[in-house]
Amino acid sequence: MPAASRRISKPCANIDPARKEPAMPFTTATVLAVAALVAIAILARTALTAWNGWLDLKRAEAVRSADAGNHVLGLIDLSDIKERLRKLEAIAAGVDL
Repeated sequence: MPAASRRISKPCANIDPARKEPAMPFTTATVLAVAALVAIAILARTALTAWNGWLDLKRAEAVRSADAGNHVLGLIDLSDIKERLRKLEAIAAGVDL
């Protein structure tokens, strides 16, 4: 394709190729980078706080269920022991189960 027939878009036609200007000034890039780091730090802190709260909740649930669960398991174990004792007494007495 000959160079004379090539069309140049309007934005490209306005840029002087001899001028070497950065796409974004250093201060703008620095401000954006610092703002991004601050945002990431805030999000990380929030996530860590939520995680610690969730762990505290699970610890409290585990303690609560352990306290309530021991009583119920103790009753189940007691009834199981009584049933085994009845079976052993029946075997000792010679009763066929």
